[in-house]
Amino acid sequence: MNKKIKKIIKKKNKSKIICLTAYSKNFASILDKYCDLVLVGDSLGSVLYNYDSTKKVSLETMINHSKSVRLGVKKSLMVVDMPYNTYRSPKEAIKNVKLVMKKTKCDAVKLEGGKKIIPIVKNLIKHKIPVMGHLGILPQTEKKFTYKGKNLNERTNILNDAKLLQKAGIFSVVLECVESNLSKKISNQLKIPTIGIGASVNCDGQVLVTDDLIGLNENKFRFVKKYLNTKKIIEKAVKKFKSDVLKKKFPNEKHSFKN
Repeated sequence: MNKKIKKIIKKKNKSKIICLTAYSKNFASILDKYCDLVLVGDSLGSVLYNYDSTKKVSLETMINHSKSVRLGVKKSLMVVDMPYNTYRSPKEAIKNVKLVMKKTKCDAVKLEGGKKIIPIVKNLIKHKIPVMGHLGILPQTEKKFTYKGKNLNERTNILNDAKLLQKAGIFSVVLECVESNLSKKISNQLKIPTIGIGASVNCDGQVLVTDDLIGLNENKFRFVKKYLNTKKIIEKAVKKFKSDVLKKKFPNEKHSFKN
């Protein structure tokens, strides 16, 4: 097992796991200093390409961004989301995952789903490919974006799925928008770490979309906390540049060449 994955697993019940998304080297190199895990999420579809669904994200797009992220990640565990319709069967999954691993040099991949994808997960792990799970809201197939665990049937299914995924061999699982008591129950009953997004402090770690965290995205999801208004900082720099150009203050001799 990858040393970085072992390190993540050992944090269970000892220290919170820090995870953020990255889609380029520049962001990844900053996150790498502070994160245990850097995720190249298919959330890049909405964040960078303004897609209305992650379904539109292609395998090629994920590979290209992951190659850039890999250049910035040295310390952290790098996980790549497998996009929609790239792991519908064990055969399709192994082909596409091997391509992602080869092209991006990532440490692991993340797949959405529970009971239905167990044969796929087992086959990947049989081929010594580390897999991270994802339960709760599943953006690739979700029709109604509302938190999970409202009723007994939903709670039972998610808990059972988590146990099945663990038995299949995943090393960690993301719980997205899962009710607080349920996320606590899952975290307590699993031996592997849970990473929450909108799933309360009860999880073993937390993940956010970095662009949400720094205020680049205009969304009002309940689970997002904006730690910085990056837009204001960028606007200030752009205004200053415009002013300097109009007043012929830029470029000056320092920024010019002369024989």
